[in-house]
Amino acid sequence: MMGTEISLRFMAHGLQLPKPGFSAPDGSVQPTTQIHKPKTENDKPFTAAAPLAVFRILFGLMLFGSIVRFWSKGWINELYIQPRYFFPFYGFEFVQPLGVYTYLLFTLCGLSALLVAIGFLYRIASISLFFSFTYIELIDKSTYLNHYYFTSMVCLLLIFLPAHAYFSVDAYRRPGLAARHIPVWCLDALKLFVAFLYVYAGLAKLNSDWLLHALPLRIWLPAHNDFPIVGFLFNYTWVPYVFSWFGCLYDVSIPFLLWNARTRPWAYVAVVVFHGLTALLFPIGMFPYIMIVTALIFFSPGFHQRIIRQLSVSLAIPATFWEVQRTYRYPAFRERIILGFLTLFFLFQLLFPLRYLLYPGELFWTEEGYRFSWRVMLMEKAGYAQFTVKDDAGHQTIVNNTRFLTPLQEKMMATQPDMILQYAHLLRDHYRRQGFVNPQVYVDSYVALNGRLGKPLIDPTTNLANEQDSFRHKTWITPLNDTIYGF
Repeated sequence: MMGTEISLRFMAHGLQLPKPGFSAPDGSVQPTTQIHKPKTENDKPFTAAAPLAVFRILFGLMLFGSIVRFWSKGWINELYIQPRYFFPFYGFEFVQPLGVYTYLLFTLCGLSALLVAIGFLYRIASISLFFSFTYIELIDKSTYLNHYYFTSMVCLLLIFLPAHAYFSVDAYRRPGLAARHIPVWCLDALKLFVAFLYVYAGLAKLNSDWLLHALPLRIWLPAHNDFPIVGFLFNYTWVPYVFSWFGCLYDVSIPFLLWNARTRPWAYVAVVVFHGLTALLFPIGMFPYIMIVTALIFFSPGFHQRIIRQLSVSLAIPATFWEVQRTYRYPAFRERIILGFLTLFFLFQLLFPLRYLLYPGELFWTEEGYRFSWRVMLMEKAGYAQFTVKDDAGHQTIVNNTRFLTPLQEKMMATQPDMILQYAHLLRDHYRRQGFVNPQVYVDSYVALNGRLGKPLIDPTTNLANEQDSFRHKTWITPLNDTIYGF
């Protein structure tokens, strides 16, 4: 009688009794009451899973499209099969080119991206996507781009996030997995990583070349004066300064504006305009589109729920599939391990871009600590490198770089000291096989940085055959004898 009385009181106030919950065998999923707002249990906040599901779909499809684009344009053959030699990253020399099997690697990567998008065999697919994409990225330093590193790190994060718990093939095949809510840190991890990228990119623009001299935009923009409608503006000297200052302010502020509900719509318009214009003006691949898609992760659960609803209608998926009322919960021990990993991950992301402070000299000149630090489009560097190989028997030859390198490899090598050293070692080993006795390798390298007059990058009296690559400062890099002030 007492239970009936309580039930009647709840019904009188338009409420429902909570349904009893249960714990799945792996402890990951439990039914919940029909609550659509973020909730807490034992002081652990939860939020809607829809934003993570939408991100999984769009991110996976974009990567799949990128693989198809690479294949269709013949870049797999051009960048990873045709070259005779490659420039591995220091510490990752074990990553070797695969020859014609590179097509299988790209096939695996594309298939993994598609499986991640639809949420089928998600854990296996996300691990496969991370390793295949990262392997491709590490084959040759000549093709390095910041957005490849960003994509690789997002793939790593997705391995540990329950992006398949909602609106996925896995959730359809395993109803016990399906969940409408996930721990809030699952979304915050992605948001924080995006914020790291933008803030560091903005701080990197706080330098005298970028803000006071509008370099390198003062060099690049006039070359686009034939751009439709607004191209004529690029001939005015004040326009590069506007672009430079706006770019800096955009980067340092946009993650905070996206995080705030009131400023989010206008901030996203800025994201689309900024990255859309960047994509039209500069050949930096998929990076602008990736950032436009990624910024959607900041939008409200309701926004993403509407996307899911529209997809369901378009694909004729019954509403009962995506209206599931459960919460995804990690087993306590596993959650502690994942949170510990994420703590180390973000500590690394916080400190690694600052390693340049350990090196003397001008960063843009030496590039020691430059990569993997979110320094995007900050410099125009052009030059050439001519190598001479000698030996103790009196042999001497001037190297024709085109015999060994592709045009892209030669261009990238000529301005980056660590690649110059790698190429010098390649030449040393090659000419030793040709009969040179104790070959010595010297280079005449002239480089122009952000419109400055060209000057030697490497000490021409240094025998690079005897120098070893390491994380230590390379003393054979000549000083710039100029200072670029800033972060």
